[in-house]
Amino acid sequence: MAAGAIDPAVAANVVTAPAGLGDWLVVLPLVIPVITGAVLVMLRHHTRHHSAISAVGLLALFAADVALLVKVVGGGPAVMAMGAWRPPFGIAFAADVLGTTFATVAAAVALAVAVWSGPTVNTHERRYGFHPFLMLLMTGVTGAFLTGDIFNLYVWFEVLLISSFGLMVLGSEKAQIDATVKYGLLNLMATTVFLIATGLLYATVGTLNMADIAVRIHALPPGAPIVTIATLYLLAFGMKAAGFPLQVWLPASYHTPPAGVSALFAAMLTKVGVYALLKTLVLILPAEGRALSDVTVFVAGATIAVGAVGALAESDLRRICGHLVIAGIGNMLIGVAIADQASITGAVFYAVHSMLVMAGLYLAAGVVEEIAGSGDLRRAGGIAAFDPAFATVFLVLAAAAAGLPPFSGFWPKAMLFEAAAAAGAPGLATLVLVSSLVILTALGRVVLQVLWRGGPEGTPDGATDLRRLTPLPTDERASRLVPVGLLAALSVLIGLMPAPVHDLAAAAARGLLDPAAYAARVLGGAP
Repeated sequence: MAAGAIDPAVAANVVTAPAGLGDWLVVLPLVIPVITGAVLVMLRHHTRHHSAISAVGLLALFAADVALLVKVVGGGPAVMAMGAWRPPFGIAFAADVLGTTFATVAAAVALAVAVWSGPTVNTHERRYGFHPFLMLLMTGVTGAFLTGDIFNLYVWFEVLLISSFGLMVLGSEKAQIDATVKYGLLNLMATTVFLIATGLLYATVGTLNMADIAVRIHALPPGAPIVTIATLYLLAFGMKAAGFPLQVWLPASYHTPPAGVSALFAAMLTKVGVYALLKTLVLILPAEGRALSDVTVFVAGATIAVGAVGALAESDLRRICGHLVIAGIGNMLIGVAIADQASITGAVFYAVHSMLVMAGLYLAAGVVEEIAGSGDLRRAGGIAAFDPAFATVFLVLAAAAAGLPPFSGFWPKAMLFEAAAAAGAPGLATLVLVSSLVILTALGRVVLQVLWRGGPEGTPDGATDLRRLTPLPTDERASRLVPVGLLAALSVLIGLMPAPVHDLAAAAARGLLDPAAYAARVLGGAP
């Protein structure tokens, strides 16, 4: 053997075989938004083409995510090792059913938002980078869902945070700058706690690969500070997911950017926090997650309660949507708190439903603001008489968010109610039921005042006052209503045929509850 050459036996343990064409599918959902964003930046002086380029890039991203989802569902987690270093020595992407499902739904929502936002993004916002920021956001969100490394999860969080700051402040209005400061400060605090926890974890376990952590965690000596680390992760990701008592940043910020940006944030950012909680407290630190279950049960219940009551107390449509997002996060946290097959299946199903429906509701709120000139329930009214087609779509989304059958929100709420009751948490089960009634009341008030009241507050019963309402521009009507209508139609479709989403959620739950199988696949799965 020549001097300096690597022993073949050693190389076989640390270096992977050359990646096949199919293996590149794992990173293709990251490559597409990066390339699309670079093209958009190069064409910064031709912003009139940005909307079309974004739509094409997001359509390609959605197709790549669907192909990866099919591969993962059929063959288990797919692994791609960067630089040919075999996990855990190098950086690995590990696409499992949970992450790939979330990435696919996120791409679908981003495509709908890009089409909806096409005519609404003004020249100023295009020049200052709306579409490149959108691609950067999708890069961060997709990377977070597909990474197999806890430190790179932190990196992708940073990427999506930077892009979300840019999207939130693009309008340069006082309210947007104020909201960005609040959003930024709290999320930077959460990111700092995340980094501290990850540093402690590496110092304790000696690895950052999630699969390797799941293996080595069982060999640690007594007294290792793993419960402390798990608590720090709960704090960091709970803040990012807007869990109680760290949820205040969300209703104070999500109503200020354009409605399309609010829809993106509602669909993705808090869900990345829930995803990170499932990965850390269920997959890689399951014993410590169970040790914190009393805390997470309380956080889940309190988050549901403050979200539902907040929605009832608000009078601004987008602020109401913000509180609905918070209540939904509480429902998803039931899966983290109970952490059995039934509760995680319900939580993942709820996340898919929430990503679609809350994005649709925010887009619908944007349409209401354009027609009525305001999202204030006291000033809006008469929409059903003015635009019956849009009112029907809005009504479907509101019913889905309330959890009424036969829409998508009914099934995960029923599953979470049964899971909580079966796990001996009757208080949590009762909260799921009672919060649904409170949210139904809050959304019923929205429907009565925005859709069916004859006009703004003070309009006599039976009278109609539509003078303040403005029709959508004829050439923009389809781009506004079609994406909202498709999201509403997906909610109906999932409600009528829940089996495919249920099966995906159940497969994701089985993957989370079997760390040994995940570790065997990732550590031995690189080509």
